[in-house]
Amino acid sequence: MGQREPVLVPEVSQSRIEVRQDFTGANLLLYGAIIDPAGPGSASEYDIVVVLKGPTEPIRIREKERIAGIWMNAGSTDFRSAPSFFAVASSRPVEEIVDPRTAAIYELGTDFIQLSPTGEIDPVEQSRFARGLVEMRRRAGLYKQDPDGVRISEGVLYQARITLPSNVTTGAYTAETFAIAEGRVLASATADIEVVKAGLEGRVVTAAQRWSLFYGLGAIVLSVTMGWIAGRLFSRV
Repeated sequence: MGQREPVLVPEVSQSRIEVRQDFTGANLLLYGAIIDPAGPGSASEYDIVVVLKGPTEPIRIREKERIAGIWMNAGSTDFRSAPSFFAVASSRPVEEIVDPRTAAIYELGTDFIQLSPTGEIDPVEQSRFARGLVEMRRRAGLYKQDPDGVRISEGVLYQARITLPSNVTTGAYTAETFAIAEGRVLASATADIEVVKAGLEGRVVTAAQRWSLFYGLGAIVLSVTMGWIAGRLFSRV
């Protein structure tokens, strides 16, 4: 019989994060255990990589160029499924754990995000736009990579901390953990995290989703009423 593969048992400190008006971000603890069929101590040879991804969304990236002294839009490209949030934490630098091909298959880094561009686009141009998107979201705190973000204790327990900024998108998040040895991904496991709006803002969002027609009509009536009131007030000045 061949050697059995290890098993990952992942957990997260918060499976539901509520975004309220005063939300300033959240610190997530992603932790778990590596169960190796060979027995205790065998797991010490594994590296751990944790990838936390937010809901995907279409996005258009525009490139500006200085023409006659004025910055103007010179080109653009669309991506069908760019993750709204993407963070990677690993027990050591990813390039020391796997080769680029394996990293690309499992998206083990911000350089390997699968963005799915739409339409026909030159590969060189596509790569430039992709780097621009990653850099833009990295500056916003939405894409990040920590090459020393995972701690492994006694070769069995692991933990990683990832911070969600205040400007995160609500929706379903996935935290996928990979156990890697000798450049091969031997086990993976996924934990789900839900980021939802709460409080008054959350109730407004829920109402807009459930009763979209009445919400739209109400918004129109409110706008017309406010415009009429403003007109009456200024007419008296």
